[in-house]
Amino acid sequence: MFQIDRSANRLRKLERTSFSEVGFREREHLQEWLATMPDALCEAMSEGEDGLLIIQKEFDGFDGTRERLDLLALDRAGQLVIIENKLDDSGRDVVWQALKYAAYCSSLKKAEIVGIFQQYLDRQGGGDAAGLICEFLGEDTLDEVVLNDGTNQRVVFIAANFRREVTATVLWLREHQIDARCVKVVPYRFGEEVFVDLQQVIPTPEAADYMIRMAEKDSEEKSAQGAQRRSHQLRLAFWERALEALRTKGLPRYQNVGPTKDNWLSTGTGVSGCSYNLVFLKDQARVDLVMQRPDATENKWIFDELVKERGEIDARFGAELNWKRHDQAKRCSIECSAVFDGFNEENWPEIIEWMGDHVRRMEEAFREPLSRLNQRLKAGEATC
Repeated sequence: MFQIDRSANRLRKLERTSFSEVGFREREHLQEWLATMPDALCEAMSEGEDGLLIIQKEFDGFDGTRERLDLLALDRAGQLVIIENKLDDSGRDVVWQALKYAAYCSSLKKAEIVGIFQQYLDRQGGGDAAGLICEFLGEDTLDEVVLNDGTNQRVVFIAANFRREVTATVLWLREHQIDARCVKVVPYRFGEEVFVDLQQVIPTPEAADYMIRMAEKDSEEKSAQGAQRRSHQLRLAFWERALEALRTKGLPRYQNVGPTKDNWLSTGTGVSGCSYNLVFLKDQARVDLVMQRPDATENKWIFDELVKERGEIDARFGAELNWKRHDQAKRCSIECSAVFDGFNEENWPEIIEWMGDHVRRMEEAFREPLSRLNQRLKAGEATC
């Protein structure tokens, strides 16, 4: 690794060192870095920002053992990720150790996972585990979410150097459809400063992308029948009928929207990153205004400015809306809901009528406030 000296137009080599030489330890330092900044590991694995949600560290909830795994995480597919950290050398037994942990974790149920995360949050100062998992997965509730299906736990090994027996075993595991990865973490020193470089070495990023595409293709072919489960079919049929009715009602936002198997349908508001969502759940229907711009500060600003007009907006809407700032999340929402047996098709006409009426009222209530806020956003007021 080199530093660029702009003034001299030269490269200056950074000195590769070891964690022991610069006084860093596994649990106190490396583990803490990754727990508080999982993005660093995600970038190394080419999974993008927020690709992992750390739900526990030093997890010891294995019946009949006193063993602890370093970090436990969830990925975007709701699978558990076992992360084993070593410093300057991987050691010989790290694979066996991690596979034991993966086997132990394979039996964890959804409620147990939420409980494990809640314990972690409580130690960190608090938070709503179920809500944060929903936010991370992009789901509205956990009711129909599958966490840890018991067959696809992932294993990530982290060390500065990997022994041959470790890399050979990881490659063998990958050949047998077990998602095992090696990420090299190397410290560099330049004067008093210490830098850390994380790079995935097994598989290489190029090979990983190819293998992921092939695995997805294979999974799609094998699970085509499973993907057509009743809930997906029901949602698709519901949205087909709902969209036809909404267009008949003269709601222009839905002219170019297609049906989906998801439990929500989204349309724009005229403000970038803000949308009107229709939500169809097993026991509830909802109409939401959602603020989900990339910058959480802007979402909170929009919400707070709208709250100033809450009385007038609720009055124009004709009922008291549910205003949710979601302080611990990036998004904000303003909602209206009603209880329905959504999976009973006899109730669909009533649900669709309710949705059409309430989304129209919501659009009318927020049209002018959002238009004014959009001009202020463009003027940069949200970042002042």
